[in-house]
Amino acid sequence: MSREDFKSFIPAEKKIPELTIKSILVGVFLAIVLGAANAYLGLYAGMTVSAIIPGAVMALALLRPFKGTILEVNIATMGASAGECVAAGVIFTIPALVLLGVWKDVHYLETTLISLL
Repeated sequence: MSREDFKSFIPAEKKIPELTIKSILVGVFLAIVLGAANAYLGLYAGMTVSAIIPGAVMALALLRPFKGTILEVNIATMGASAGECVAAGVIFTIPALVLLGVWKDVHYLETTLISLL
């Protein structure tokens, strides 16, 4: 496809909202829900799934009644994906530290602080 044939979905001249309160709230909500679901699945089955597609579908469904733009859906989707990644990082790293003997037991405060970083 040549550069002349390309037509952007959102023209550069058009200003539409992207980083809004509703997109952030939906992203945080989806990060919590999908992160918890992925943590449960990862601890139960030993593997996780990517939350980007379910996050995109749920973000679109949650933002549609509030006239959310495609850019707001993108922000909320990235929040959902970040929550899933944090959950996967914690559920695979913390048990490894305990099994290797680096930690004698699970330190809940340290685990929470590491997860928030």
